[in-house]
Amino acid sequence: MPLGDLRVNCFIGDQSVAGCIMDKNRLFWASRRGMLELDIILQRFLETTYDQLKPEEQALYQHLLGGEDQDLFAWLMGREEPEDKGTATIVAIIRASQHAPAS
Repeated sequence: MPLGDLRVNCFIGDQSVAGCIMDKNRLFWASRRGMLELDIILQRFLETTYDQLKPEEQALYQHLLGGEDQDLFAWLMGREEPEDKGTATIVAIIRASQHAPAS
C-alpha cells in the first residue's frame, strides 16, 4: 500500500516551494496517531532521535507518517516488514531507537 504525501508548501520570498521539510511542531502533530502505542513510539523518536537524522532520513520519516496506523504498528512491532526499501530503513531506525537509552 503506498504511503500518503505529507509535503507542505514553504515560501522563499513570494515563491512557494513544495516538498519542504516539515517544522518540528507539525511533525509532532502528524506523529499523533489513532493508537496510543504509536503515539508513544513516534513522539519519543521525535524527542530523542529525529534531530540527529540525515535530511534524507528525516524525509523518509515524514513519508512514513502518510501510512496507515495498522501498517505502521505492524512494522514497528516487527510483525511485518515494509516492502519499500526506504520505509524499511526508517522503520529499522525507529525500532533501534526504542532500545537505546534515553538521553
